[in-house]
Amino acid sequence: MYFCPLAFNKTATMVSVRKIINDPVYGFITIDHPLILDIISHPVYQRLRNIHQMAFAHLVYPGAVHSRLHHSLGAYHLMCIALAELKSKNIEITPEEELGAKIAILLHDVGHGPYSHALEEELIKDLHHETLSILLMEQLNRELGGQLQTAIAIFTNQYPKQFLSQLVSGQLDVDRMDYLNRDSFFTGVAEGVIGYDRILKMLTVKDGNLMVEEKGIYSIEKFLVSRRLMYWQVYLHKTVLCAEKMLQKILRRAIEVKAKAPSPFLNIFLEGGEKIKAGAQHWLFEFCQLDDHDVMGAIKYWQLHEDKILSLLCRSLVERKLLKVKLQAESFSETLVNEKSREVCSALGIAGKDIRYVVFTGEASNTTYDAVDERINILFKDGTVKDISQVDNALVQHNLKNTVKKYYICYYRC
Repeated sequence: MYFCPLAFNKTATMVSVRKIINDPVYGFITIDHPLILDIISHPVYQRLRNIHQMAFAHLVYPGAVHSRLHHSLGAYHLMCIALAELKSKNIEITPEEELGAKIAILLHDVGHGPYSHALEEELIKDLHHETLSILLMEQLNRELGGQLQTAIAIFTNQYPKQFLSQLVSGQLDVDRMDYLNRDSFFTGVAEGVIGYDRILKMLTVKDGNLMVEEKGIYSIEKFLVSRRLMYWQVYLHKTVLCAEKMLQKILRRAIEVKAKAPSPFLNIFLEGGEKIKAGAQHWLFEFCQLDDHDVMGAIKYWQLHEDKILSLLCRSLVERKLLKVKLQAESFSETLVNEKSREVCSALGIAGKDIRYVVFTGEASNTTYDAVDERINILFKDGTVKDISQVDNALVQHNLKNTVKKYYICYYRC
């Protein structure tokens, strides 16, 4: 394990501070607490500058090159507005709780690895970014003298005031509000634009739970429709999906053929396997040295690798000569898959056992609103509460609760 004396040794400087950040989506974002400034300035957080928010979406939407740092700052800004709005409605939020909620949302994505979700299951199996986020928050908490305790409790849904955790993670959290708004802005996909400002104005709390005032029903429905459209038009766009699957195949092939990367930190995770999964807390420094540059540097390096499959996939991704991809409502027939496999085996002269890297199928699905997972409750003027799907003539009631599933096939263009 590598050791760096600069890792986790900074202490908060509790002095008066006020900084502004010019954000292209919201304008000026204000940082007015020294602890938050110390967190933003920390290498663990600054690393998010070099991780794409949308992985390979820029191959389809060239403007989608914003980072996880952009998104977390935007979510922080929306959290500030939400908390101020709730306080204006006489909902009790102490200064400690306000600071904790702001830190929780600021660090909610700090555990993301290179290319975010695309490589989440490849670098460390069965260890999700939320788990790594908690580990990093706990490390920062030790370093900063226990000042993140409330933030960790809110992030892990263990704080008594449930609505604070719901603002961080839920069906109507500020995380989703920002990524829909921001991703729409940077891709230019107008269908993703949401009325986040009106939704925030309509937030309220009853019985400790986050709710939306009756006047906000249509804004919530627009929010849910926008989310559905963004998933199928952007996040699960067939070309974006194919590029991310190719990236996963590259990492799997590199591990299989024991390819060495030019980054020593990436090599640790390519070779680590169960050892890292079993003791992830001991590898936080090494993990924090990884970003998109390490992975793309390796892919460019592996274009010249002696393994035909690895070099082919890497060169195809670098040059944007992606595999052919088709998307449809029904699963692809075994006959078609076998036919494509034979064609590609013949064209590339590869063994049948390697065909899974250049001809493969799968499925993509999205549920716009899952009332079992987390409800969006509407508070009516008479004090009654209804789930958004139970409101009279609700759009969600008709079709947005159903899971939409599509099947894909990716194969080498012969």
